[in-house]
Order: sequence, then structure tokens, then C-alpha cells
Amino acid sequence: MKYLFALLFLVFLNLCKKETVKSITIKEDVTFLSDDALEGRQTGTEGEKAAAKYIAKRLEDLGLEGKGTNEYFQAFSFKPKTNPHQKVNYTLKDGDSIITGTNVLGFINNNAENTIVIGAHYDHLGYGAEGSLHRGEQAIHNGADDNASGVAVMLNLAEKLKTKNTNNNYLFMAFSGEEMGLLGSNYFVKNATIDTKRINYMINMDMVGRLKADSTLAAYGVGTSPILKQTLKAHNSNFKLIQKESGIGPSDHTSFYNVDIPVLHFFTGQHEDYHKPSDDFEKLNYKGMQTISNYIFEVISDLDNNGKLPFRKTKNESEETPRFKVGLGVIPDYLFDGKGMRIDGISEDKPAQKAGLQKGDIVVKLGDSTVVDMMSYMKVLATFDKGNKTKVVVDRKGELVEAEINF
Repeated sequence: MKYLFALLFLVFLNLCKKETVKSITIKEDVTFLSDDALEGRQTGTEGEKAAAKYIAKRLEDLGLEGKGTNEYFQAFSFKPKTNPHQKVNYTLKDGDSIITGTNVLGFINNNAENTIVIGAHYDHLGYGAEGSLHRGEQAIHNGADDNASGVAVMLNLAEKLKTKNTNNNYLFMAFSGEEMGLLGSNYFVKNATIDTKRINYMINMDMVGRLKADSTLAAYGVGTSPILKQTLKAHNSNFKLIQKESGIGPSDHTSFYNVDIPVLHFFTGQHEDYHKPSDDFEKLNYKGMQTISNYIFEVISDLDNNGKLPFRKTKNESEETPRFKVGLGVIPDYLFDGKGMRIDGISEDKPAQKAGLQKGDIVVKLGDSTVVDMMSYMKVLATFDKGNKTKVVVDRKGELVEAEINF
């Protein structure tokens, strides 16, 4: 396998030599990063190291300087958690069972006072690490959308910003260890290679490769600085834009928000291939990704003359989320803004599938409670225990369908 890595990397180096004639496209970046040869880019593996070298070479060829602790790389070692509530131990002793992840950092130095961080995580789940939703034989989880898509858009923005919008410096970061708990971004803010007090704001892209037919794009963190919401709205001519206030969420922007830095996080929604081997490059919307990249560039351009953005704390929506003893076995459409909870995917051999629910169904009633949105759905779901039975009513293409759910 190590020879296959070497061959693949040599092909990439040859592409770089031709870059003066033809820039590397978003699709080419995704295709490389989500190739089977990288074996799912699990944190600390040879596949992830090959991905890190690729990203570093791309940043170097774009003319960015290395801003890690070792040129473009910032390595961090940690002891894996033994339970989900345990804090990761970065301080290690000889003999510990450790994993080493590597952040990749490239810097555009405009000799400005402040720096904008633009990031995306590049690690994924290997052959099916914790968090995989695959139920079957071991298989490579290529993570084309999650999150080769974010890295590819990040690199596209680096190319756009090389000589534009020079009132800020730019730090481009590909994070390791996101899937294991935002480890790379958390490590960086505690061991930063630039002054974090000079970070203007942070933009994160995680799963931006599946823009749907209705062009729904979610932007999280718009409440973390007063100007963000109106700026996003002013430049939106392509998207059904869903804006969320909170700076807290399950991706790397959270690490920056937690040290009082304004954040924006872009996301095109979950899907049935999420955390499965079927998340492959052929399924991505590359035209949509380019449109997202252009949109983020316009937002950055608008903010270029605004100086350092003020930070504002936001309500932590995750603290309101109920705890569940049971589940329907569905992937909710988190970007749905109609009445009810729209189902974006069905898991095999779970209550929803056994009850005959389908992708696209909109849950409007569960038990005796009306479901008007995602939060009301979660609140009523939290009232059920294993073994309970109840009725569910869904809107299926305008027709109300009732089914029995066995938890």
C-alpha cells in the first residue's frame, strides 16, 4: 500500500508542474483526497499523512508560507478517550498509547494587523471508526463530502485571496482529529502559531459538497458579530439561505468561538451517505461548491474594510437539546424550514423503516404531540422509552399517512 501512496503522490506532483497552464480544480482536489488509496484519512494513519502532504504541497504551490511548528505542519499527540465524556490528554508520558494528528497551515502575509482564519477538517473515519453509520463488512469511508469538500473550497479560496483583499492576513488551516472531537482545532487555539488576539474572525466549511436542487445553504454563527447577518444577506443571490445565530456546533469553528473569536460555519446538509462508505466524489455538486466559494469570497471582500469585528456571545442551542433513550432511525433534514421534521434518510432495521416511513416524509405528529419543527420533534422523542409504542403521522407529498412506531 505504501507504494500506491507514493505513486499517487507522484501523479499529484506532476499536476503541480503544469499548474502555470491549468489550475487544479475543486473536483481534482476532492478526487485525490477521497481516493481509496488514502484509506479514509483516519487521524494518525498513513492515509491521513498522505493527505496532509498533498494539502501542504498545494498551499506551497499557491505561494503561501508555512505557518505550523514545522513548516506547514503542526503535529499534536494525544491519548484516545476511553469514554465520550473524558477530556483528551495532550500531555503524555513515555509508554502511553498515543495517536499523532497533524494540522496543515498556510499563511498569506499582507503585513496587516489582523488575520482571518479559513479552515476545514481533512480527517475522516478510515475503515469505519467510531461514528460510522455503516452496518456491514469493513469498508473504506472516503468522506468526499465529509470533508474533502470543505478542504477543496478552502484551497479554492486561497487561490482567490493570494492578491486580493489585503487589509487582513489569511491563515488557511486543514484540521486533523475533527471526527474524534475537534482535536486539531482545539489544540491549535491552545498552541497557536499566531497571536489569537489578532484573529479577526474564523470561517469554517464542513460538508459543503451536496448543494441540493433548492440551493439551501446553512450559515451558522451569524450572531457572533453584529455585522455578519446583514453581510451574508446582502451578497446572497443564489441560495435559500438559512442563518443560525449560535457559534457552538459539531465542527471546528466551535474551538475558535470558545476563545471569543467571531465565526461563520457553512454547511449544505446531511444525507444518506453521511459517515458511510458511499460518500464518494461522484455524488458531489461541483458547480454548487464553486458558487459557495464565490459567495464566501464576496463576503470576505465586503468585510475587508471593516477592521476587526467585535465578538458577541450567542445562545448555546445545544444546551437545550433533550437527551434520548430511543430514536426513530432517521436522518433529519436540518435545513428544512417548513412545518414539521422532514426525513432526509432512513436507517436499516430501525423503527422508522419497520413502520414504512420514507425519505421525504415530514413528521407532523408523534404520539399526542404536534411536531412543528426540529426542536419540538426532539422534545417529544425524549419522552419515550425503549419498548414503547406510539403513532406517527407524516405528510407524504401532501397526504397525511399514519403508522405505528415500536421503539
